[in-house]
Amino acid sequence: MTFFPKPTEPHDLPGRVHLAMPAEIDFTTAGKLLPHIMSAARDRGDRLEVLVLDLTTTSFMDSQGIRLINDVRHRLRPGARVRLVARPEGIASRVLELTGMRRDVPVYDNLAEALAT
Repeated sequence: MTFFPKPTEPHDLPGRVHLAMPAEIDFTTAGKLLPHIMSAARDRGDRLEVLVLDLTTTSFMDSQGIRLINDVRHRLRPGARVRLVARPEGIASRVLELTGMRRDVPVYDNLAEALAT
């Protein structure tokens, strides 16, 4: 049972927002995450270049996690990009691979690579 429905506070990085996602992303949490993610993106306004969603601690993600990522992608301002961080051997990485999300959104093995220009 997850009691952490919203991502951690965004880190203050030039042109970037890094949000750590909760341990579980499913039907009960995805709908609560979207407003928090979009709020963090809107707070940056036109300065947002890259939104990094960190899935390294996510141990469960179903199709609602994929839907969440797609919703975020389509709601960002033009020119802003989504990048994902996921452990190669993790569940989130496997779900991203099986659903084809890796073709649409860059997935990095570590945070430093995702935040790099």
